[in-house]
Amino acid sequence: MKALSYREMQQILMEELRLMYYPVAVKFIFEEEELEDFRRNASYYEALRPLTFCQFELGARMKGYTLLATRENLGCSNAAFVFGWKSFDDNEIKSHLKYVRDWDQAARFIQSKPRLPEGSLKAFVVSPLASTYFDPDVVHFYCDNMQAYHLAVDYMSALDIHPLRSNFTINSATCAGCVFSYQEKMATVHPACSGSYNAGKTERGEINVMIPGEHIGAVVNRLLERIEKYGSSSITRPGDPFPGADICKNCPLIVFREAKEGKEACSSTTGK
Repeated sequence: MKALSYREMQQILMEELRLMYYPVAVKFIFEEEELEDFRRNASYYEALRPLTFCQFELGARMKGYTLLATRENLGCSNAAFVFGWKSFDDNEIKSHLKYVRDWDQAARFIQSKPRLPEGSLKAFVVSPLASTYFDPDVVHFYCDNMQAYHLAVDYMSALDIHPLRSNFTINSATCAGCVFSYQEKMATVHPACSGSYNAGKTERGEINVMIPGEHIGAVVNRLLERIEKYGSSSITRPGDPFPGADICKNCPLIVFREAKEGKEACSSTTGK
């Protein structure tokens, strides 16, 4: 497997999959020494007021910022529960009642979410993959349907896993998705939740793809293997330079050819 820097990985992914946003490197910090090292040696931004986890990721994927957040900076009870920064309580159940049949179902659904050990997390850092200070725990992609498909297929091929079983939870798509991928060492693919849709700016219908940080190199190398073999990154139409080409497979009607130039072309099209 070719050794690639995180900067090289991001460049390949952005160019070959036509990503709109930077892949987000997510790092969970559990040790005080690691947190202090980051604060002393890294260049980073902080939020002026508490934000949701998916809003923190906005700064990384859209602005290219490296952002540090602690419990005091996180303004989302759902993410706080998933990150182990908030205990299970009645208020958490109340915030989920609109999704479920009754109180008991809400309680069961919340308690079945992926969750970091309570009180263990010191902080988290999000940044573009290219500028990550740490080896990331998770690489989070916001992408369209076909980009998500390419990433998932390359993941399955690179890791020799099939089928890929995703883990989607209500009201916690980005936060619980990242925790699941980190804890289970497994990729997951799923839609936005209602919170990340309206707070995390995913109204374009973006799909979430979370890949464990230790697997991202293998995924990018699998992408490069396909490019070398077929001449492009496209799975749907090998050889096509656009990975999401929306053209009917083998359709004889959708065919293009280079046009003739000048008057000769005009004569041939008008019949004169």
